[in-house]
Amino acid sequence: MVILHAFFALVSGFAVMALLVIVLTALVTRLVPSWVAVDGKPQGGYIFVNLGYSFLAAAAGGYVTAWAAAANPLIHVLALGIVVLALSALSAMQSRGKQPISYQLALVAISPLGVLAGGLLRLRVLGIL
Repeated sequence: MVILHAFFALVSGFAVMALLVIVLTALVTRLVPSWVAVDGKPQGGYIFVNLGYSFLAAAAGGYVTAWAAAANPLIHVLALGIVVLALSALSAMQSRGKQPISYQLALVAISPLGVLAGGLLRLRVLGIL
């Protein structure tokens, strides 16, 4: 049962993160269509906003993971951070040449840091830190 609960904590955090990114990307695309992909390359405003909401979405995912974890929330948050790092790196490799490398590297770095920040915030709320 502990393994199932740990899996639920990771999946719930990842689902929150993914859902927020999907919704916010659709919102930005609808509100400011000129920022999105001119000649396949995103505009500076879109990059800046995307990095910001990606960090916040990752932090929300880390917070939810730490909240849902039954025991040792930090381990669960670190596991989610590793999963997010691996998926971000795979995504960056698939997007090679389509987007600026600095943008891809920033996304690879920001996502796991956001997960960790959200998890640490939850630990702070719990009084553990």
